[in-house]
Amino acid sequence: MNHPTPAPTPARSGPDAVRSAQYDAFHTARARSTLVGRLYAEAMGEDYPAEVAASSSCDWPLLGLMTARLRLRPGELLVDAACGAGGVGLWLARALAVHLDGFDLSSVAIAQATARRGHFLGGADRAVFRVAELQNTGLPDACAHGIVCVDALGRAADRGAAMRELGRVLAPGGRLVVTRALRRGAQPAWHEHVAAAGLVQEYVDERPGEPAMWARLYRLWTAHADQLRRELGEAPAEAMLREAQQVLPTLPGRRAVVLTLRRPAATPDAPAGGSVADRMPGLARQSGDRLESSEETPQ
Repeated sequence: MNHPTPAPTPARSGPDAVRSAQYDAFHTARARSTLVGRLYAEAMGEDYPAEVAASSSCDWPLLGLMTARLRLRPGELLVDAACGAGGVGLWLARALAVHLDGFDLSSVAIAQATARRGHFLGGADRAVFRVAELQNTGLPDACAHGIVCVDALGRAADRGAAMRELGRVLAPGGRLVVTRALRRGAQPAWHEHVAAAGLVQEYVDERPGEPAMWARLYRLWTAHADQLRRELGEAPAEAMLREAQQVLPTLPGRRAVVLTLRRPAATPDAPAGGSVADRMPGLARQSGDRLESSEETPQ
């Protein structure tokens, strides 16, 4: 299977350049020390997938859930949106025997992901990584059979535009699996974004342990603040500690979910109106299944 040819990535300026530099600094610092990985492992316990080594809430239960929800066939194309150092997408590509296209805002993360291909896939022919952003992936229309986006959509400058872009890239019948953090009382926006992207909601899976995991991790970061500064450097450590200080108070009452969204197949007998989720048994629902706008998603 040939990989789609992405459009050239435009030069960044302003806020995008600042965010890219911050992520570059984090990934550079993490590669210098095992401390961050050890703290993630301590916070997640036996749910920590050491091989993946993601800088996110990705744990063994989430990997299993994404594997089941994507329903990909061997040889199809999976896109890992905001892939970081690539562990999540590479693990899924190996497990599902699919091709992988990963993109991220950080050029450092992309270099690290590219270097990891051999460990997971034994060669470079099944995975490509490149610098791009959620609102402008550079991918052709309808090229992806599946997309995953872990802990990144909440950080997009324009979540609606990011959702529309991922919907554009998704082929008919394909699925987008995305993690989302929600708070009560915020202005609802999610259903409008899904509809505008031409997608339907298929599943909403609860992640009841996710807020407590972040709370444990943030407390560990704070407890190891001096060691983080020594091993990572002042700027990356301060960014992590600032995140911990800002997000930790918001975690009580937080609702974390995994959304599976599907682009309907274009068939003459496709049912009109309503989402697939409305017709599926056993779907977890809360508050009428009306999802509200996201809190800041942790790094």
